[in-house]
Amino acid sequence: MGKKHDNGIKGRLLKSACEVFAEKGYRDATVAEICERAGANIAAVNYYFGSKDALYVEAWRLSFQQSLEKYPADGGIAARAPAEQRLRGRISSIIRRFSDPQSHEFDIMHKELANPTGFLSEVKHKTIEPLRQGLGNVIRELLGEKATEHQVLLCQMSIRSQCFDKLFRERLRKTLIREEAGAAMLAENISVDAIVEHVTRFSLAGIREVRRQIESGELSEKRADIITVPASESRAAGRKELTISRAEEKSTD
Repeated sequence: MGKKHDNGIKGRLLKSACEVFAEKGYRDATVAEICERAGANIAAVNYYFGSKDALYVEAWRLSFQQSLEKYPADGGIAARAPAEQRLRGRISSIIRRFSDPQSHEFDIMHKELANPTGFLSEVKHKTIEPLRQGLGNVIRELLGEKATEHQVLLCQMSIRSQCFDKLFRERLRKTLIREEAGAAMLAENISVDAIVEHVTRFSLAGIREVRRQIESGELSEKRADIITVPASESRAAGRKELTISRAEEKSTD
């Protein structure tokens, strides 16, 4: 059987793998169930992907790519548009990806975070890091040239945290529905558009205030303690050193 003439078996395997890994996570998912849903022989996973591990990586990569194709990272906003509009585009993309019930991207990642395998570390870094950099570039432009990388990072963390609330609520809603619990507890008459507008407005107001404090000298980074944290970016990359800067706080009686 030639791989170029597989009658769509490889595609069906990827599709069913996305579904099963999103539902059960890597450890509870079985090759047998993935193949059964795909209508494929149980040996097909090794034939097309080499292993369950490799299939897991490709399933998440496909879910991520499909999510970005549907909701581009820039939100469809032109690169020459004002920074405020480009920030809104970035926020819109994140929230819409989080909110899409058809997306397996975050279901797979949620289960990976809950029960880590380490298999997604490398592909996650390669695919997500450009998105973080894109958001950071817009924030840096809005904060002005006097802003430090640490201040840009803090603003980025604040924005992403607001977006993650929507992800948490969607995943909790799924759990309640699956358990036939009171999903009405999470009933909200707030549209995705309204959330996008609020997070954008709130974030821009915060960034403007931070910029004002930076430029007036009210906000300055004095002495910082640098903590060296060993971390494995991926199984292949080995151990790397990450530095986390912590601003010194003065306590008052």
